Amino acid sequence: MKIIRAEHLGMCFGAKDAIALALGAAKQEPLTILGDLVHNETVLAELRAQGIRLAQQPVGVDTRTVMVTAHGASERAINETRGRGLNVLEATCPLVHNAHRSLARLVREGFHPIIIGRRDHVEVRGMTGDLDEFDVVLDEEGVAKLCERPRFGVVSQTTQPVDRVRHLVRLIRERFPQSEVRFVDTVCQPTKQRQNAAIELAQKCDAVIVIGGAHSNNTQELVQTCSRFCARVHHVQTAGDLRSDWFAGAQTVGVTAGTSTPDAVINGVEQWLMQNAASHLPVVESGPLFESLSLMPVESGQKVR
Repeated sequence: MKIIRAEHLGMCFGAKDAIALALGAAKQEPLTILGDLVHNETVLAELRAQGIRLAQQPVGVDTRTVMVTAHGASERAINETRGRGLNVLEATCPLVHNAHRSLARLVREGFHPIIIGRRDHVEVRGMTGDLDEFDVVLDEEGVAKLCERPRFGVVSQTTQPVDRVRHLVRLIRERFPQSEVRFVDTVCQPTKQRQNAAIELAQKCDAVIVIGGAHSNNTQELVQTCSRFCARVHHVQTAGDLRSDWFAGAQTVGVTAGTSTPDAVINGVEQWLMQNAASHLPVVESGPLFESLSLMPVESGQKVR
């Protein structure tokens, strides 16, 4: 049996930078992160082990400094948190910041904002938190419910599959031919790379393992994408979720992972496959190898906002 890694998989630079920032800040003083820094329980457990506290809201926080997660937050929410006397440290991914700026620019120029994404996702809540009027759509049904406007400005959650985003933009233009529809592509490059690599991987595998947090949107999207091209796709958080019977008769097994999945977890899944599914056979084909993620603090010049 062959085990193939996707050409692009695993933790992106935004997630790695957020983890390093949190660990560096926690060395200086007690720290509370507002929400899940990234949507991966392995990472969150290691952060807790380093003494970092997690809270969903600033109410009742007993540390002087709090951190906004990699998914970002609205300026309104940040200012309200600061108004409680707390120092706010931002770990927001730069590509999420770009999506915020693109959306704000469209609104300033008079476009009615549409965000393609999951309404209840923390990133989308952060994007819409400063808006008084907006629409969030995820599918054709959402487009069908839109009201006509003279001008639509469309952006997306950074972890949406770009083919879905472009499909929905096309539907908006078809439904409102008299309206001006301006689309700014805010799907991040790591998502595009992992989605494209997942398609290539799934097309040549009998089974695919997608590794990532249960609540990770980009991991869930990888599962859906792989399922379009491979009938046997399994989502796991760690090697402990794997089952030998998933691989009965499989000649080729693919491995991919979401953008908040540590390299050590990916390596653990691959090792399990080599020992339990592939017996003594080595990996005969793979994408780039990854070193295990170390959650040790790095020197950081972080600033408190």
